[in-house]
Amino acid sequence: MSDSLEILVSRLGRNDILLGKNKNYTSFAGYNGVPLTEISCVPSAAVSQNEIPPLVSALKASAEENAASFHFPGHNRGQAAPSSLTQLIGAKPFLHDLPELPELDNLFAPEGPILEAQKRAARLFGASETWFLVGGSTCGIQAAIMATCSPGDTLILPRNSHISAISSMVLSGALPKYIVPEYDFKWDVNDTIKELEMEGRKAAAILVVSPTYHGICSNLGEICLICHSYNIPVIVDEAHGAHLGFHQELPSSSLSQGADLAVQSTHKVLCALTQSSMLHMQGNLVDRERISRSLQMLQSSSPSYLLLASLDATRAQLSENREHIFDKAIDLALEARSLISKIPGISVFEYPSFSSSVHIDPLRLTIGVWQLGLSGFEADDILCNDFGVVCELVGTKSFTLAFNLGTQRDHILRLVDGLMHLSQTSHFHQPVKDEGENVNRFVCFDDVRISMSPREAFFASKCKVSIRDSIGEICGELVCPYPPGIPVLIPGEIITEEALNYLQEIRSRGAVITGAADFSLSSFVVCVT
Repeated sequence: MSDSLEILVSRLGRNDILLGKNKNYTSFAGYNGVPLTEISCVPSAAVSQNEIPPLVSALKASAEENAASFHFPGHNRGQAAPSSLTQLIGAKPFLHDLPELPELDNLFAPEGPILEAQKRAARLFGASETWFLVGGSTCGIQAAIMATCSPGDTLILPRNSHISAISSMVLSGALPKYIVPEYDFKWDVNDTIKELEMEGRKAAAILVVSPTYHGICSNLGEICLICHSYNIPVIVDEAHGAHLGFHQELPSSSLSQGADLAVQSTHKVLCALTQSSMLHMQGNLVDRERISRSLQMLQSSSPSYLLLASLDATRAQLSENREHIFDKAIDLALEARSLISKIPGISVFEYPSFSSSVHIDPLRLTIGVWQLGLSGFEADDILCNDFGVVCELVGTKSFTLAFNLGTQRDHILRLVDGLMHLSQTSHFHQPVKDEGENVNRFVCFDDVRISMSPREAFFASKCKVSIRDSIGEICGELVCPYPPGIPVLIPGEIITEEALNYLQEIRSRGAVITGAADFSLSSFVVCVT
């Protein structure tokens, strides 16, 4: 290196030389003129309604530099991007697909734009601290359970929890205490805590799924009061509820009802990129350092800044018009509900028997088609192939629609046209009594027996047996229809005939079954004892 270049490097800093910037490093490393070292100190009062999201701004500034890049990823800011993909999505995503450059901050030790973006998210969602997740809500659930449960601790959770809760128990060594959920959830919680006390055990945490995939919200205020009276932290799998609390017609958020940890899929109803989620914390029942350590173990050491920036941008989008941003989506959902309820043979689930303390997300609409002699899978195929209507969740008797900020009135009209077609071309039959009630209930969960912990079963010796020989054996694999991602067979549970019959039935109707070593379901992996 020449003497003049050494002097220049010493004055400007090495990264400015690499990026072709002939100015002060701290100014370059910041955003909107705020130095990197001062970003975390930006007062909330200084943030305008149309502020530029800090992480988005930092990513934009870095991508615009005329850099001679000798760093990952190998497409080199899009210069070697695969042409087949650039023809699909363009070159700009590659330009912004950058690694952990100093000016972009570090997800695991944030001091600059990531820290400020997380702080602004915490303020918006009502948390004391927020972590950005690039591994989806799965990563957040795993971190929350690992942060609250040590090996041998008991975790209370509903048996219809997402697959991420099961993997969390394998990772943490927690022992499950399942509740087969009914909608008056608080009494089951209280009874379960007392039952554990009689066994000489105490729950380390409780996991509540609210809202469910179908939009049913538990009475979290009552649950939190009960659990906090026993000093038990409440984790809420709020993957489907990042939007809650942002409109008067929407149910309250979990944090506003006292939850200690809430995990939200910011990409479901809100507008972040798929796989982008947030973990929120409040109160002092959970060790925040243990959350950070868990996330460092679980998240990629090379996080996507496109995913992180999408979280920051979505937070800003929600902040700009938080009082009315969901007006259109809710109006369209209510209009769709009204129109569909008039179609013969089509049922719109209203959940009339629930207590007034349980709320329903109006942006979820579950449509029953069993009176038409159709399964949800058959109806979904017709709607998709003939009307271009794509459902979110399909079941044996119904399907569920997710309304969001991008829903258009044309979508509603096509949906109604499709359902009218189903009604006019299908043969009615007498509906089975109570056929449409309790869409979240699985008969195969009525006889759950645990022989090993999920962790013990995961590491146990295993063999494969025929489907009929597997009845009464200890399950050695995680068999899960997807969506919704609720396991029917969990490692360590006794395999029942009801569970096998359920799996075969929904598979015959078109459901996708994941996790089974034998995709045909003619055999199962069991633990050797």
